[in-house]
Amino acid sequence: MSETMEERLAMRPTSVGAMLLDQVKASGPREAFRYPENGRWVSLSWNQTKDRVFILAAGLLSLGIEREDRVAIASGTRIEWILADLAVMCAGGATTTVYPTTQHEDVAYILGDSESKVIFVEDELQVAKVLDHVADLPQITAIVLISGHVDHELVLDWTQFESRGREYLAAHPGAVDKAIDSVGPQHLSTLIYTSGTTGRPKGVRLLHDAWSYEGVAIEEFDIISNADLQYLWLPMSHVFGKALLAIQLRIGFATAVDGNIDRIVDNLSEVKPTFMAGAPRIFEKVRAKVMMGAAHGVKGKIFNWAFGVGRKTVPIRLAGDEPTGLLGAQYKLADKLVFSKIKERMGGRISFFISGSAALNREVQEWFYAAGLKVLEGYGLTETSAASFVNDPRTPRFGTVGPPVPGTQVKIADDGEIFIKGPGVMSGYHNQPDMTAEVLSDDGWFSTGDIGELDEVGYLRITDRKKDLIKTSGGKYVAPQKVEGILKAACPYLSQIVVHGEGRKYVTALIALDPEAIQAWAAENGMADESYAELVGSKEVHDFIEGFVNNANKQLERWETIKKFEILPSELSIDDGEITPSLKIRRKAVEKKYQHMLNSLYDSV
Repeated sequence: MSETMEERLAMRPTSVGAMLLDQVKASGPREAFRYPENGRWVSLSWNQTKDRVFILAAGLLSLGIEREDRVAIASGTRIEWILADLAVMCAGGATTTVYPTTQHEDVAYILGDSESKVIFVEDELQVAKVLDHVADLPQITAIVLISGHVDHELVLDWTQFESRGREYLAAHPGAVDKAIDSVGPQHLSTLIYTSGTTGRPKGVRLLHDAWSYEGVAIEEFDIISNADLQYLWLPMSHVFGKALLAIQLRIGFATAVDGNIDRIVDNLSEVKPTFMAGAPRIFEKVRAKVMMGAAHGVKGKIFNWAFGVGRKTVPIRLAGDEPTGLLGAQYKLADKLVFSKIKERMGGRISFFISGSAALNREVQEWFYAAGLKVLEGYGLTETSAASFVNDPRTPRFGTVGPPVPGTQVKIADDGEIFIKGPGVMSGYHNQPDMTAEVLSDDGWFSTGDIGELDEVGYLRITDRKKDLIKTSGGKYVAPQKVEGILKAACPYLSQIVVHGEGRKYVTALIALDPEAIQAWAAENGMADESYAELVGSKEVHDFIEGFVNNANKQLERWETIKKFEILPSELSIDDGEITPSLKIRRKAVEKKYQHMLNSLYDSV
């Protein structure tokens, strides 16, 4: 008799190391990873992955790493990040994730608060962040440099560290297996410091059980198989990237890894993956680029006709049917003339994309679906190991983040706040018992801070962040994500938008434009010689964008409409602390920086 879903969830592996060994046993010679090296893609089998991971794990054991000791990784997404992360957990340690864009002081804080003993760093810049504060970090025993060379007693380059690991393995052949066996479900696996939109980062404690649960839960969801090929660019320092690795360890599909965001579209056509996860901004940029590339002339008319046809088929296909008759014939022609070329640009084999990290605008989602490409929205937080809800590609419901994954429970409080319970929920915030008690009840319910509702079939719809709701001086509540989403969908020239109005008479907005898009528009409108700074400050561009704002306002309630706006001198950036590495806007930081500009939008009233 085959096991039930509940039994399979209960029988999940005891640790991440055990998941790796299970997958190596099942899929040894099959491809596990693919990564760029010297201009070409190089593959690693599951057997080869284990060998490389064990060498690195032995290197950590040689440095004295013991069970639950923290080992940090400060690097962009690359194969070495994944190998180092797996090595940490196979050695019995716990990975502390550090975004490579984290500033020196915050790196020192994270390393100190986590008590990390070893840190893997990507390059000389990341080494400098550690060495600048090393006097305050006496627990650091080694810095492992992935790329480059730094002459310092604490620094080992990658080759030196691997040599150390090989020597340790030769002298202690069963050491890594023994370390894996010593780890259980309730031992610490990962410490992720939330980038946060305000305040100092908090260390989220995720156990081995959280990751093995994520892997089995998504396997039970049955939307990915070991025959799939993932394209992975997401920051591995972010919980979304970590969840995707856990899911891969369980299911056994291959993953092509390249953290270079500028290469995503080109790599999709080369790699030809079957699925990819991303943040909404990536899908917004792809849509905007495609739309601007076919904006004029005969090509533009065919393009617009095709998407007009495609949009008519959306409700039919969402209901599980296919268009027939004249509409069916038109859709086939639209696919041949336009949609097939878009799909081919993305590799031609995409079953679906997954969007997470922030809200995806429904119009963007429907645009892709009109072209025959599914962008499925999911939902979760760092505190819930990312994948708590995900849409089913067989029965997607736009505007929702899907049902809870198997084994996760959800309830909606009287004020609309979403509460989550399940094995994916964190054990707490590191060294912060009071903050933990604020969000995690004694019986395991986590308060997300998000507002939402369940539809008639149990799919979750997120309406806003509880803390982000704006209350105008007239007492009206405004959900900024709704307003921002409608304007983003209306205007392909927009990069970011921050809606403002707390305690004010009306709603205003700060708008950042996409430099490539607005300069393309300028070239077509006799302003090609003007710089980006000159363009965004010009009356012509302001009037042009105002047209999109006015159209978006027609879709909003009177109190939600944007009465005035200003165009920012540049895009919001991670380096300036205006957005998080997962591309969420830090509202308070932006409002503080541009307080004078915001005040000017109200001064005349």
